[in-house]
Amino acid sequence: MATSTAPSTAQTPRPMRADARRNYERLLTEARACFAEHGTDASLEDIARRAGVGIGTLYRHFPNRHALLNAVFQEALAALLERSRELSRADPPCASLVEWLRALITHAGEYRGLSRALMSVSYDQSSALSECSVPLRAAGERLLVRAQQAGYVRAEVSIDDLMQLTNAIALAAEQSPSAPELADRLLNLTLTGLKPSA
Repeated sequence: MATSTAPSTAQTPRPMRADARRNYERLLTEARACFAEHGTDASLEDIARRAGVGIGTLYRHFPNRHALLNAVFQEALAALLERSRELSRADPPCASLVEWLRALITHAGEYRGLSRALMSVSYDQSSALSECSVPLRAAGERLLVRAQQAGYVRAEVSIDDLMQLTNAIALAAEQSPSAPELADRLLNLTLTGLKPSA
């Protein structure tokens, strides 16, 4: 009996052509530079121009701003996820959670406007940027549960609470660049409220 030669519907995507790969990498490089210089609201047209391509090429690779942000932050995301794995084996659990929260605040403060963008996708799972926030939330939840089970954090505190708090702290620090200690001070105040009452 003859076997079917119909193509599979679960084929892997074809690799990019060399010129398309070069355009993709140039766009990411220029996006990082533009976001660092002008914040995450930097002009996509400027990014395309600096990369030496048309805006249509940018949109073929990244259909919207959140898709571009997601691609730009994949390296930082990988580092944060790896750090969470290390911290999940460290004691005491409360110190591990605190270190993780500090890392999140540092990450959210790397580019002006990033904390606002991350806060916005908390309620929009269809956003490409949620591809960053979802794994971060899962990684942080493991650390939070450990701290709760050890009695360091109140049971009703959720990872969504903590993600929003860290983004809000990063946003407040972004608005006060002359007070570099503000983020750590606000985090310490937050941590006081996380502890169970005696």
